[in-house]
Amino acid sequence: MKTPAEYLQCPVFELTYPTGDAAESVPVVAYDDALRAVDAALADAEKYKYLLMRALRRHHADTAVGPALIPPASRFQEYIAQPDTPVLPLYPDEQAA
Repeated sequence: MKTPAEYLQCPVFELTYPTGDAAESVPVVAYDDALRAVDAALADAEKYKYLLMRALRRHHADTAVGPALIPPASRFQEYIAQPDTPVLPLYPDEQAA
């Protein structure tokens, strides 16, 4: 990935007063050069986004876990509990505590 300065392939000027003294310590670039740098950065961001999404899709496809394939129960009928069906404990009373 590029640094912001690497997108500016143009002359960089120091802002000065008419007397020749340095006005600020901030570099100055032309407006068109700045627009080209921003366009290049946005294009790279789209490329990196595409590459990242492609890598995530490939990784997801490799590690995706699907539902377990359970064969249909051919001999068993589905048991539906009725309101009057007794509920029995799984353990005797002395083991429940």
